[in-house]
Amino acid sequence: MGKRRKIGEFKIIERYFSPLAADEPGALGLLDDAALLSLEAGQRMVVTTDTMIAGIHFRSLDAPEDIAAKVLRVNLSDLAAMGATPISYTLSAALTDAVDEDWLARFTRSLASDQARYAITLVGGDTVSTPGLLSFSVTAFGSVDAGRELRRSSALPGDLIFVSGTIGDAAMGLLALRGELEKLDGALVEILVDRYLRPQPRIELGRRLVGQAHAAVDVSDGLVADLGHIAQASKVVATLEASRVPLSPAARAALSSDPSLITTVLTGGDDYELVFTSPPETALPLERLADEMGIALTCVGSVAEGSARVRVVDAAGREMAISNAGYQHF
Repeated sequence: MGKRRKIGEFKIIERYFSPLAADEPGALGLLDDAALLSLEAGQRMVVTTDTMIAGIHFRSLDAPEDIAAKVLRVNLSDLAAMGATPISYTLSAALTDAVDEDWLARFTRSLASDQARYAITLVGGDTVSTPGLLSFSVTAFGSVDAGRELRRSSALPGDLIFVSGTIGDAAMGLLALRGELEKLDGALVEILVDRYLRPQPRIELGRRLVGQAHAAVDVSDGLVADLGHIAQASKVVATLEASRVPLSPAARAALSSDPSLITTVLTGGDDYELVFTSPPETALPLERLADEMGIALTCVGSVAEGSARVRVVDAAGREMAISNAGYQHF
């Protein structure tokens, strides 16, 4: 990134961000300090906010296209975990002097591409200059039928635990970027790195789980940690069978050379898959749903009465010691 020309906050908004709001009348062209949003009768608004800071949530040297995708998609994943349909979002950007107009153009083109892909529109935000670290805060808005939202607090004893897709790829992708998977084939490394840089929020899956799943959360901090959020909120014991956690061929290849990476798989985070609980009678409908959507839905454990916690067990049923369940912000 080159030195950013001082074109001013309002020129930046007019040139780069206002076009992202053109399809939403309630955004008011980003000319006002607030937007006007409405919902259809019988709908509830779902709101989520995430802040991402260079050096913590993304690397300063990452391409602006990748940063834009991650900044927006992690919020879309939160909407997916509640079964919500995306509507709009606000973006606050704290830009450093290293951000030039070419960087902004690439960043906003990526946002525009994802807006079209996920049917969501920018409706406001803030743009400031900072002498500190490049950072972004997104607040995303979605809608869900009133009383039908998926919650962390609704898991019931007897439920089965499912995860979508594969787990551990993003965490291994970060290891690869740090040069810690040197023995892995280059093509497999690329797959893992892409999973880290560009998460795929399971929006349609989340919507389809409404009425079938009891509780859900997205896997951002790590499978064990995020399943722990369900266990804590629902006041149940969640037993996770490590041997049943679904792995991609790339992750399996990494594990074959270093079996200790299973801890990274279980606790690494950034997968943005969904982990959810559902009663046993939904197993067959979920199998059909997986086939229809082309997304693996794997049963990885069960829910029981007891003190709120996660038990991780191996293939023989022995409890595994997990010293760090996942990413902690503080």
